[in-house]
Amino acid sequence: MRTEKEMFDIIIDTARSDERVLAAYLKGSRANPNVPRDIYQDFDIMYVVKETESFRADTSWMNPFGKVILKQEQDDAYGYGERFGLRSHYDKTYSWLLIFEDGNRIDIGVETLETMEEGSNRNKLFLPLIDKTGCLPQLPPPTDEEFYVRKPTEAQFQGCCNEFFWSLCDVVKGILRDELPFAMTTYYAQSHHMLEVMLGWYIGSKTDYSVSCGKQNKYFKQYLPENVYLLYEETFPDSNYEHFREAIKTSCRLFREMAVLIAESLGCTYPEEFEQGFMKYTKAVSSD
Repeated sequence: MRTEKEMFDIIIDTARSDERVLAAYLKGSRANPNVPRDIYQDFDIMYVVKETESFRADTSWMNPFGKVILKQEQDDAYGYGERFGLRSHYDKTYSWLLIFEDGNRIDIGVETLETMEEGSNRNKLFLPLIDKTGCLPQLPPPTDEEFYVRKPTEAQFQGCCNEFFWSLCDVVKGILRDELPFAMTTYYAQSHHMLEVMLGWYIGSKTDYSVSCGKQNKYFKQYLPENVYLLYEETFPDSNYEHFREAIKTSCRLFREMAVLIAESLGCTYPEEFEQGFMKYTKAVSSD
């Protein structure tokens, strides 16, 4: 597997030798000083270019990066472009996700100078790699502060509690109907997601809201107390309905514990009525 230095050398040399490229900068986790380094990190690269069409029409400029074994690009159906509403304005910006045979991955985009100046493709995780024309902005050192957990308002806290228990009613209904896809999808997309929001607030409350939980909360294990994280692990069920019910019980226990602490930190009251409503519904529909 090529080293980080080898990859950056190729990325920068490719930009330097292509007269269409004005500058290049790094984004993402490799620009984040708070992220532990490992070999699995992507190289999130943006080339600032004179125009985008020639890069799309002939992708041989990517050949120095290595042999691609899997690729996804912005215009692919069901891909990231569709998922994030990016299937448009290709004359301004376009990108590719590339995995190479040695296991390295580059997520690379091209954007016009005007698009770069607008800043739509960048945030505070911005690290210049090469600037052939002096066009890149002078920004402070990279920081992930834009992704810190934000302290909730009381309305957001109440809404999270309501959504957690409300959507759990649908999960229970799906289990009783033997509709596993509906029950499981609702559980993860709605109820379990609210549990993770609450856990994020707990982490925020313990760190003065000065850390990021990472994409899809991948740093939960780093920030949650061990006993809390072990409970969190138990909220992931398999397809066995009995195990599913136990996971729901654990989710409710963990959610309540975290929500009570967050309510105290916000100076508000935990909404017992939401939990009681869910319990009463479960009893009503589960009785013979």
